[in-house]
Amino acid sequence: MADALRVLLVDDEELARMRLRSLVAECPAPKAEVVGEASNAAQALAWLGPHECDLLLLDIGMPGKDGIALATELNRRERPPAVVFVTAHDGRALDAFELNAVDYLTKPVRRERLHEALQRAAQRKAAYTSAAAGEPPVIVITELGRVVRVPLHEVLYLKAELKYVTLRTAERTHVLDEALSELESRLGDAFLRVHRNALVARSAMRELGHRALVGDGDEEGADGWAVRVAPVDEWLAVSRRQLAAVRDAMREAGGG
Repeated sequence: MADALRVLLVDDEELARMRLRSLVAECPAPKAEVVGEASNAAQALAWLGPHECDLLLLDIGMPGKDGIALATELNRRERPPAVVFVTAHDGRALDAFELNAVDYLTKPVRRERLHEALQRAAQRKAAYTSAAAGEPPVIVITELGRVVRVPLHEVLYLKAELKYVTLRTAERTHVLDEALSELESRLGDAFLRVHRNALVARSAMRELGHRALVGDGDEEGADGWAVRVAPVDEWLAVSRRQLAAVRDAMREAGGG
């Protein structure tokens, strides 16, 4: 399956692996394919010797080396596969995310949650692939069954809206199922958090001023301050905490 996400299942329970294999096959987008299975960490490492995969669906409680220890070992590699932990234990999430896990799913796994995790893994794969090829960085979005690559230089802002994040370009708006904090950690200094619910491209900030914005007034409000984003001419609220940082960014850019 060309361009499919290559998945290795690592779980000591055969029924659990069968269930995951079925759920992976049912994912409409991104396309994913189970390329191997292992019942413990030693088998997984042996499989990974001659083979490659993009993602491990990894149990934690297994005989011998557990899933956390396996992920720790894999993280020492130059380009480790992404990891989604799939486990009956809900008390190891902090350990998992300290290892930069894509997601942490508890059994029994719901189809929707696994598909969300596969989407995040596909986004990470696309970002690494672009970087390795020297291509301009992109944000990868799964939208209506399609995988859309949005060049980072086209992104004007990202704003958290209830359960989702909206991504705005000059041409259109996209919806991402990803936390704003995760995006902030990946995007680097090209974007500035102007409010707890928004990241704005520094290159798109044109004006800082007082505006009455409906729906953004809260305890973080900075007396009605907002930043104008070009070329869409939209205003986003600036929190009191971030007001000085936005002012500094505007001065550095010569924007006033």
